[in-house]
Amino acid sequence: MKGSHLLLYLFSMSCWLNLMPTAGNKIFHFGPCRISMSVTEIRSGFTAIKANIQARDPIRTLSILSYPHSLHRVKSSDRCCITHHLFNFYVDKVFKHCKTEDSYVNRKISSIANSFLSVKRKLGQCHEQNKCMCGQESAKKFKQILVNYEGLNVTSAAIKSLGELDILLDWMEKSH
Repeated sequence: MKGSHLLLYLFSMSCWLNLMPTAGNKIFHFGPCRISMSVTEIRSGFTAIKANIQARDPIRTLSILSYPHSLHRVKSSDRCCITHHLFNFYVDKVFKHCKTEDSYVNRKISSIANSFLSVKRKLGQCHEQNKCMCGQESAKKFKQILVNYEGLNVTSAAIKSLGELDILLDWMEKSH
């Protein structure tokens, strides 16, 4: 009997620890989806290369993420959907085309991309469980982001999107 209580206690602690964010991680609520991630780690990697990446951006008059109201005033019910789309966008389009001749910058980009891939998977699971509903507003806002991106050549668009990563991180933290 004592052994079963100990087993139950260990199982309960294990479950509780799995729900707790790891060191440096925060729990973000994107609508009904709860995602643990380390924005501090992503922001640190981005800050290390931000000046380098933004210096490579030849088009200063256009923004992909901050086009009027792209991420502003997103309803809480649409946050999961647009965040899901944005992480897919960064993993599938942006990071694939952000290569430089600087190995340090490439390593930082790779590290950020790995963090995004992890979050993308978590958001994907939430989306598959139909917790992450997509309304017209989120579809319209994401479509505008894609139009902005696709209006540039692939490399320029990827560099610009990476250079605007702080816009996405700020938006996520404000939504937190």
